[in-house]
Amino acid sequence: MPMNENLTDAGFEVTEAHAALFHALAEPTRLALIRHLATGEHRVRDLVDHMHLAQSTVSNHLACLRDCGVVTTRAEGRASWFSLADPSRLADVLEAADRLLDASGSSLSLRSHRDHEQLDEEGL
Repeated sequence: MPMNENLTDAGFEVTEAHAALFHALAEPTRLALIRHLATGEHRVRDLVDHMHLAQSTVSNHLACLRDCGVVTTRAEGRASWFSLADPSRLADVLEAADRLLDASGSSLSLRSHRDHEQLDEEGL
């Protein structure tokens, strides 16, 4: 039985919100930001220094994570502080992903995935 039939039978409806969440979690830089935010609340400047990325890059990734509800923002003066919206549930999602990967019996290679994406973008 195809996997999508099991999801439908279980009453699981795939929505645009699900797609947005998984899109947000599909980017390695955003996952690294999530991992760092798991240590506590941080300002954009702290994250820029930690990640060694441009402020605009970090801000764009944080906006994506905020828009899908993964992180929250708290203003303090001119600074914005970011934190995980629901750390325990996010940990559950990431642990479920680990179990799915383990159950597949194969190890995914980030390099081969990126190479495949590049070929797709080039239309090959």
